[in-house]
Amino acid sequence: MEKFSKDIQFWKFSFYGFVKNLRFFDPYLILFFREVGISYFEIGILFGIREIATNILEIPSGIIADSYGRRRSMMAAFVAYIFSFLVFYFFPAFVPYIGAMLLFALGEAFRTGTHKAMILDYITRQGIADQKVHYYGHTRSWSQRGSALSALLAGLIVFAHGQYHQVFLYSIIPYIIGFLLLKSYPKYLDFSSETIGAGGAEGRPQTSEDAVISDEAVGKKIKRRLRDSVQATLHDFRDLLKYRKLRRLMLNSSLYDGVFKTSKDYIQPIMRNLALGLPVLLALGEQKRVALVIGGVYFILYMLTATVSQRAGKVSEWFSTPEKGLNLTYLVSIITVVAVGVSMRYNASLIAVVLFIGFYVLQNLRRPMTVGYVSEKIKGTVMATGLSAESQLKTIVVAVASPIFGALVDSVGLGWAMCALAVLPLAAYPYLRVQK
Repeated sequence: MEKFSKDIQFWKFSFYGFVKNLRFFDPYLILFFREVGISYFEIGILFGIREIATNILEIPSGIIADSYGRRRSMMAAFVAYIFSFLVFYFFPAFVPYIGAMLLFALGEAFRTGTHKAMILDYITRQGIADQKVHYYGHTRSWSQRGSALSALLAGLIVFAHGQYHQVFLYSIIPYIIGFLLLKSYPKYLDFSSETIGAGGAEGRPQTSEDAVISDEAVGKKIKRRLRDSVQATLHDFRDLLKYRKLRRLMLNSSLYDGVFKTSKDYIQPIMRNLALGLPVLLALGEQKRVALVIGGVYFILYMLTATVSQRAGKVSEWFSTPEKGLNLTYLVSIITVVAVGVSMRYNASLIAVVLFIGFYVLQNLRRPMTVGYVSEKIKGTVMATGLSAESQLKTIVVAVASPIFGALVDSVGLGWAMCALAVLPLAAYPYLRVQK
């Protein structure tokens, strides 16, 4: 039962999630890269760079957020995003896009987790910490609405202009709004109430500037944390090798999610083939037909995944044991990847799109099941080890698989490449099957 008031800050938190997900380029990213002459291999390299850079930059970005303020760090993230969009729009070539991906990764690193920390800190100050699930769930629902609307608006943008690169220019508008929105947040949200201490009637820090440390101290802290992080990661991997069941579960999860992240955007060229093969809307130009189909399909896709994510708990109860649920979704998903590849080989684009949507839905169903299973079965420091190792492994899988997958698409086509992507997870299943 909700016991919190929907004050102005609640609506600011909600509007942030809505604006942040107005990424008009997402449904057309691969098609955009292809339009400017970038090969699938180079696309894979760019995706790999983004994953590795985001992972590396999360450590210094977290320290900077703690030192200079969360709100300021979030504003810096939106500036990095905007400059990334400008590079994508004005410098259509592979080498500048490496810089654009690094800027985008910087934005991701500064943003990830920071806004949630501000929300949790705010509800603690308001004395409604027991309502955090309801409160955060309400604000997150606006993110899903933003994704769905973004797909439709992106389709209209491409339909109106007949070019993909315009989506980056339009994406700057909501991100400027997001920057100004974050600037309007209360300054006391820059720092945790637990770290600084509260003062005054509204629980504001007495002097926020006291929490800011010198640039030299921040630099030393970043170097120390980077060294400690490398040591901790090596320690996590050593522990992962010691615990057989933990190793099996983490490899299962990271390989599955890595395959999904590597292949998920390749639904775009499949939808393009579908749009061009439809016997309707022939009076429209190629780009306009593609815009209508992709915008509509992504809208349906986001609405489906939002619904499935919310009901993952109920669906998981259909299985007699959670292990059966995880194993079945793993197998069905990987077989679906093979089926997508076979459909592409026989030019059955409609079937391939439907199967790809099924793959998206299964991933959004399986992820909550995996997290819930880990939290139940793995306790204490071992759980921290598992989750840390899983995150690192997933980054490695995507960084390695993305360029290889792109090169396969260039050489043998998307159909065979999808089939090849499924070979390793299928072959590894007997060894990675989750056991009770």
